[in-house]
Amino acid sequence: MLRLMFGTIEQETRLLPLRLLLLTLFIVALSASPPSVAAEQTPDVPAWLQAHVGTGEGQIASVVLNRARALHQRKVREGAVNNLCYFAMDATRPSTSPGGEPGRRFYIICEADRSFRAISSGYGNGRKLRRANFSNGRECAKNFSNAEGSKLTTGGAYVTAETRTSFKGYHRLSGKKTPFLRTFLLFDGEGDTANARERDIGGHQAVFLKWQCRYKNPESRYADSEGYVPYGELVNYTGGRSNGCTTWSPSDSEEILAMVQDNPTTLYIYPESGDIDAVANAVKARRSLSGAGLYWNATCLRAIGAPRFWPKEVLQPIIDEWRDSLPQTPFQPLPICN
Repeated sequence: MLRLMFGTIEQETRLLPLRLLLLTLFIVALSASPPSVAAEQTPDVPAWLQAHVGTGEGQIASVVLNRARALHQRKVREGAVNNLCYFAMDATRPSTSPGGEPGRRFYIICEADRSFRAISSGYGNGRKLRRANFSNGRECAKNFSNAEGSKLTTGGAYVTAETRTSFKGYHRLSGKKTPFLRTFLLFDGEGDTANARERDIGGHQAVFLKWQCRYKNPESRYADSEGYVPYGELVNYTGGRSNGCTTWSPSDSEEILAMVQDNPTTLYIYPESGDIDAVANAVKARRSLSGAGLYWNATCLRAIGAPRFWPKEVLQPIIDEWRDSLPQTPFQPLPICN
């Protein structure tokens, strides 16, 4: 009976190495399987933070949080950051909340203090050129790219770096002409975001000075060789579009800059190029995103139809050709203020 069920002891001994080999190959195959959405989940998310997970206003989508936490934990292990807080952004969300306020799609997370804040932020507006239209609307982002000069957002991993403060001109504040200085927080990236410095991608307050004229002010440290300084009007575009940078309201910008001064941290921006391609393919095939383990804000997906990622290898030659075609115009100084 034993001989019929299992074979002889000698046969079993000969088969043992083969079975061990098959078991080893099976384990290796499992470990080499491509990551799934479930594999991205981090079950150690504390309960207080899990309460902020969702797709509603002021909440953070699960995939965005999981990737932001994983990036921060990895950079802490590598010794790249020591900051206990980290940032995330969901660029698939709309610019305006249901209540009409700027949409909250940038997240400040400090797990040590059990602190979570969702604030507004801008995304890249892109360009509309003759050979390619990669512009974004005011409400939802459709196009993304890492090409220099594209003025588009690139999703992926960043680490905050040093700051630079520059003079933009004078404006009127409380009845007085006052210099406007804007601080720019540089980002360092990796992968698709590796050229962040080349593109001058970083974070700053969503305010710029619209130049109007120049006036004589030779006592100013910012005066030119003839003693003039530019003068204009401040334009606040909080929650709107940027030239590819991450932008915040003036008050939120002050808080963020103070948090990372001499203490860098991580920023994860969703979506990455792979997410964009996967969602576009699912839309084309009319497949359910949730069924395919994919995520995009539903309101914006209805508005844009399908997203598109423009790799720099594709878009850069188009941008360079457009730049070369621009007419050479002589420099025209601002008019003198009345």
